Amino acid sequence: MNFAVLLLFVKYKRINLMGKELKTNAMRILDKNKIDYEVNTYECDEFKDGVSIADMLGQEYARSFKTLVTIGKSNNYYVFVIPVDKEIDMKKAAKSVGEKNIEMVHVKDINKVTGYIRGGCTPIGMKKLYKTVIHESALDFDRIIVSGGRIGAQIFINPEDLIKVVNGNVCDIIK
Repeated sequence: MNFAVLLLFVKYKRINLMGKELKTNAMRILDKNKIDYEVNTYECDEFKDGVSIADMLGQEYARSFKTLVTIGKSNNYYVFVIPVDKEIDMKKAAKSVGEKNIEMVHVKDINKVTGYIRGGCTPIGMKKLYKTVIHESALDFDRIIVSGGRIGAQIFINPEDLIKVVNGNVCDIIK
């Protein structure tokens, strides 16, 4: 499915409740900042990895990004946004945020730290604005795909706008 057809599908598939679109915190923040984005919703009631979602929806892996949350030795949290089919390089990622080393936040702690659940975690609108690093390949696209802030929702956004709204940096952070 090409991108133009997918955007038409996106507009058709918006979730409505009593005539109102269901918004996540991420979507409200984008609206407040007057950032252009599109929403895609799909049927899914449990966690599926990003590659499975991209396969299910016919989306390019390189354009589809996952959000990873880590903690450094300093006890500061860091957010990394990388293509769904790639693995984070923990050394590169730690260096990009000025830490000696970092580790993934345990799944059970994701909601407490971010306000989102596994599979619905997006870099936009977490409980706090954590230092965020987006993989440099995002800049290869006019729009990338990130979680919409809940399972079954995606946001199509210009990577420059994403960087701006999360006050992020761009770096090579994958293996």
